[in-house]
Amino acid sequence: MRFWIGARGADMKAEANGIMAATAGDADSPLASGPLALSGDAVAAPSPTWLAPHPRLDMVYAALEKKGHVGAFRRTGESTLTPLGPTVATGDATCHVSVSPDGSHLVATSWGEGRVTHVALGTDGRLGAAAVGDPSEDPYSTGKAPAPDAASLVAQDGGIADLRSLVDRGADASQIAALLAGTAPAPAIGADAGLDEILALLGRSKDPFDDPAVRDILRGAPDPASPLAGAVDLSGTAPAAPEPPAERVPRAHCSVFLPGGLVATTDLGYDLVRFWRTSPQGLRLDHEVALPRGTGPRHLSLHPSGHLHVVTEFSCEVYALAAGPDGRWALRSATTASPGAMATDTGAELTRSRDGEFLYAGLRGSDTIAVLRVRGDGERLEHVALAESGIRTPRHHVVIRDALLIAGQGSNEIASLAVDQRTGVPGRVRHRLAVPTPQHILPVR
Repeated sequence: MRFWIGARGADMKAEANGIMAATAGDADSPLASGPLALSGDAVAAPSPTWLAPHPRLDMVYAALEKKGHVGAFRRTGESTLTPLGPTVATGDATCHVSVSPDGSHLVATSWGEGRVTHVALGTDGRLGAAAVGDPSEDPYSTGKAPAPDAASLVAQDGGIADLRSLVDRGADASQIAALLAGTAPAPAIGADAGLDEILALLGRSKDPFDDPAVRDILRGAPDPASPLAGAVDLSGTAPAAPEPPAERVPRAHCSVFLPGGLVATTDLGYDLVRFWRTSPQGLRLDHEVALPRGTGPRHLSLHPSGHLHVVTEFSCEVYALAAGPDGRWALRSATTASPGAMATDTGAELTRSRDGEFLYAGLRGSDTIAVLRVRGDGERLEHVALAESGIRTPRHHVVIRDALLIAGQGSNEIASLAVDQRTGVPGRVRHRLAVPTPQHILPVR
């Protein structure tokens, strides 16, 4: 399989010259488990840190991060590209770009200013006029009420009210039992009991999400008199996430196009997932969903079920969002990416297996990949394993059937790991490729 590789260049104090071309195994194979090889520089460009393909044309768009622009590049050979027209300014530290399914426009997000920019595309793929979307507002700023969507997932002090997450974080089993039973005192259950044992003793369904009472607890904000209020104390049971910046500023970071004409973007600084409608004139904000304060939503993954999964940078959690009958999106569940995460970890990329059964979240610090299984209709997530990435600072990764390719920003290499198709768990590194400060790996169709 062929790949384009985006990387940092001299303007970001690194050594890449632009977009690079590489292969994994047979260049013309749809598989990527073979040895890695660098074909060379495909085109010169200043720090193309994120790449996105056109849905129909043989073209690639790049976020030129330091320059704050987006560039368009047309493919001219098996491993070469050429610029198509001038670049377009999209905002300070443009770090992500995605192209609409019909190829009529793209959306660029800029970390430096929190800017979300719509750029029209010509029929030949050339960049057109840019229009900036409405700026975000902090839902937790002084004088604003806490976002109601966040309240439905917060038990106390930002702890996640997801049952499996509570077990993973070491919450006392009797407290969880009291939460589920809705009465106190709770049945006598050992503190080391597993979730299934708790549910069995309570006479509940083995799958707690099949229980309407549990769904009410997870989806609704409890009133102060309910057993949930104060029932689960997570203090000291989970690694402390890195502190978000003291000054809250907007940090747009990612975008994904959704069915029904919406596009979702994250604002890492304001803990927002924002939903937009697009037109030839630009972006119109439709609604927003606030995550718990200080979590830092970073990257998005659209699941085949229609759920949207979000990995958070500061709290290293994965949230599931879903659209309601009215078309408005809301939080449905959340879980820690891994109970074994280090206190210094920060979340990076989130991607899924081809069948959608597994999610893979990169954790920088411990330099690991957290594996989560997607359960039910897509809104339930459970931790499966924490795998060594084999590199330093996993900036981005991509799953190609039985191979996981990881861009190691800190070790200047790309690593290839085998993925067990049954368990979803990555194994040891099989192949390595020296690449200067790789940031993004894009399979070539």
